[in-house]
Amino acid sequence: MKSYKKYLTLCLAMLVMPVWAMAGNATLTAKIDTLHVLMGKTRVVSLQLVKDKSMRGEFLCDKVDTVNAHVEIAHRPTPKVTSLGSDREQIDKQLVIQAFEPGEYSVGPFVYIAGRDTLKSNVLRLRVDSIKVNEKGDIKDFAPVIKPPYKFFDWVPDFVTHLWWLWLLGAILAAATWYYYKFMRKGKNPFKREKKRLPPYEEAMQRLALLKAQQLWQNNQEKEYYTGLTDILRVYIDRRFHVNAVEMTSTQIIESLKQNPETKLVNDQLSEILAMADFVKFAGQRPLADDNERSMARAENFVEATKPVVVVAHGEEDSVAASDYETGKEATK
Repeated sequence: MKSYKKYLTLCLAMLVMPVWAMAGNATLTAKIDTLHVLMGKTRVVSLQLVKDKSMRGEFLCDKVDTVNAHVEIAHRPTPKVTSLGSDREQIDKQLVIQAFEPGEYSVGPFVYIAGRDTLKSNVLRLRVDSIKVNEKGDIKDFAPVIKPPYKFFDWVPDFVTHLWWLWLLGAILAAATWYYYKFMRKGKNPFKREKKRLPPYEEAMQRLALLKAQQLWQNNQEKEYYTGLTDILRVYIDRRFHVNAVEMTSTQIIESLKQNPETKLVNDQLSEILAMADFVKFAGQRPLADDNERSMARAENFVEATKPVVVVAHGEEDSVAASDYETGKEATK
């Protein structure tokens, strides 16, 4: 009986001796990126072998296409060898695995054989979840994955990667909402290039020249002529003196400009223009040609006489810059 126990102990010692012999010099560990996977999807098993450089061997998993009866090896990336110094090295090896039947399976141990020495890794557990199948839908096969997933996405949950289109749609809607409240709601469009507006004086003189070139009253369009003439003056007064002349009557415009020292001397000319315009537009009368030409001359004189000026250092008067018009600065004499 005692000899039987000694024989059994000796056999067990010889069986595990190669592993113990290797344990002092080399280590083999295995880990997996996640412990569960959908049926047909892939997962990466990472093997790390630390050993002496003089030790030469091979992984048994390089000779087979399966880990066990239920888990297959879909791809084997090239191992990475790193020198650790002191004649030691580290081999990082990856296996891309997949399973097509639901259940819980043991993955490993993975074996490295160097001559008579054998090194085994720890055992991993993998749970394979089934996929809900629509009986009325088409059945589609899983295409084999030939490349391992990028490491950047290893930590991302499956529900995020599977619904990437939903996250993308949400980001687009959020950007559109921000764009609407930032620009469109305020009447701004950053993609539309706005044309720079001329200063009030230059704009008014340019519009008067265009109106004169149209020769409206010469073609029996006196009403259109005076309508255009008064519109030009109203816009000029609005921009130049910050008076809402566009919405005022002729009498209100005259009263508003009476107290302004810049318009006091030419206010009578403006009154005659507006009176003649009202006479034509509302009374339906046709003025003489001299009256039409005189109205244009008075309008040009009014704009010219109220042009902003500034006193420079040497006492000479010069035109105010265009930026001064837009910011509403009032010139001094």
